[in-house]
Amino acid sequence: MNSTAVLFATLAIICVHGGPISSRLQPNSPGNIRRLRNLAPADLAEELSGQFEGDIILTEAQQDEILSRKRNGRIELAYRWPSNEIPYEIVVDDFAAEQIGHIERGIRLLERQTCLRFRPRRNQTEDYIRVIGNNPSGCWSWVGNVREGMQELHLAPAELESGCFRLGTIVHEFIHAIGFFHMQSASDRDDYVEIHYDNILEGTESNFLKYSADEVTSFDVRYDYGSVMHYGGTAFSKNGLPTIVPKDPNAEIGQRIGMSERDISKINLMYRCLGKKV
Repeated sequence: MNSTAVLFATLAIICVHGGPISSRLQPNSPGNIRRLRNLAPADLAEELSGQFEGDIILTEAQQDEILSRKRNGRIELAYRWPSNEIPYEIVVDDFAAEQIGHIERGIRLLERQTCLRFRPRRNQTEDYIRVIGNNPSGCWSWVGNVREGMQELHLAPAELESGCFRLGTIVHEFIHAIGFFHMQSASDRDDYVEIHYDNILEGTESNFLKYSADEVTSFDVRYDYGSVMHYGGTAFSKNGLPTIVPKDPNAEIGQRIGMSERDISKINLMYRCLGKKV
């Protein structure tokens, strides 16, 4: 991999994983919870969920590597979903019928545009994604297959195309579970965006870390302002002013409509979807 290539924040940092999600989930702030109840048009629910970078659950070793800036993270094939097949289960008691249909719609979108296949889990021993919605505090996911058997992906119930139930947000969380971090975590992001630290809420600065070539790869796909994995411009703002400003004055960031062409390309390159049109 060319070290000067655009380094999209992808693939889970590979390490020995931590405990179950209940022990890794961070409490959300009262301010975030209030905003989640009455989201503004520009608000993204996943940015207000109180986890690392808003919606990422870190294993213990990932937290140690990322937050202490150790450089022993590495890209590891073993933490991808084997055979490009992802077992999953939706906890139907947590959602209305139309919400379950929207989750399935996001899954089918991923299947149509990549070579990944999602299927109901078959047995008690395989790794799988369990989609839950038992907490009002936003949406979150682990990154990649963390090999703990069951790993939870949370979507707080909401009206369709609002909150965690924007189709793009559902896809966003599943792309985390596939193995991708956020777009603006790319090591060369400073060539494409300016981070306005004076506008960032105190205590959330770690959400704007960059990852190194030892940790993530872009698969030689250019930085993508239009990625469904990109933060919005006022993410973690303390005053409503921009925290991320594109250097391209015509660029827009933070869309949650669906995957961009480059999102699709990166997933297909990660999972070696040879012959799949992107």
